Amino acid sequence: FLEDCGTYFPEVKNHPDKYLQRCPESVKKWLKQLKSARKILLLITSSHSDYCRLLCEHILGNNFEEYFDIVITNALKPGFFSHTPNQRPFRTLENDEEQEALLSLDKPGWYSQGNAIQLYELLKKMTGKLDPKVVYFGDSMHSDIFPAHHYSNWETVFILEELLGDKVAVPAESESEPLEKKGKYEGDQLKAPYFVSKQWGSFFMDRLPGLENAEETLVRTWSCKCVSTYSTIAIPSLEAIADLPLDYRFTRFSSNRSATAGYYPSPPRVMLPNEESVTMK
Repeated sequence: FLEDCGTYFPEVKNHPDKYLQRCPESVKKWLKQLKSARKILLLITSSHSDYCRLLCEHILGNNFEEYFDIVITNALKPGFFSHTPNQRPFRTLENDEEQEALLSLDKPGWYSQGNAIQLYELLKKMTGKLDPKVVYFGDSMHSDIFPAHHYSNWETVFILEELLGDKVAVPAESESEPLEKKGKYEGDQLKAPYFVSKQWGSFFMDRLPGLENAEETLVRTWSCKCVSTYSTIAIPSLEAIADLPLDYRFTRFSSNRSATAGYYPSPPRVMLPNEESVTMK
């Protein structure tokens, strides 16, 4: 990015509108509401600081740093969660150049690299709580959701684009919140299943052919199992929850609940038929 070489970085620099979507106003408002409610907001990305700044200024605006208390770039996830402070110390930045390693993380700001252990110690100091609750949003099972859940025991919200396709309406009897607390995507807004691959089929379910004359069997895919195992909830986008009140109560994934619990605003249509007979692959 700094040397402006290759094809990718120069192209994104010169034509950001061609490759980047601007953040919806509803999400910006939601971030401001969280800060007004005295929540600590963090941005953790494996991108370097210069590239992060380009993206965020275009997506959120030149004042994007006002939305976050702590910004961590070049986090090198998933190692950010699994490595110790000695293996992956935090570093300050000066003109996007990393400086000497820090022995501890003492105050909010913009940092590079680092680890979840020292970050959590800072959150304890900032909140005054021995066990502050962290909700981590991510779109990668490998880099975000699994390591944040497994190593840090954080609540995880999986942003899963596959939920944008093949939507179903939420039955009235299953609604967990009154109408005034419903989100903009929580209703009968069906779309064509454009996220179902013609070659690979559903992200969530496989159809196994039966032996001889036996009927085919529906089984949840390995990816679907990971979603319910390591995510607290799964949503199609931040915009899907931005209009909800901050005290909205989501139904989380749980081994004691149905296979479709945890998907907001609604589960994939393919998971609904014969749900009781669905088995784990």
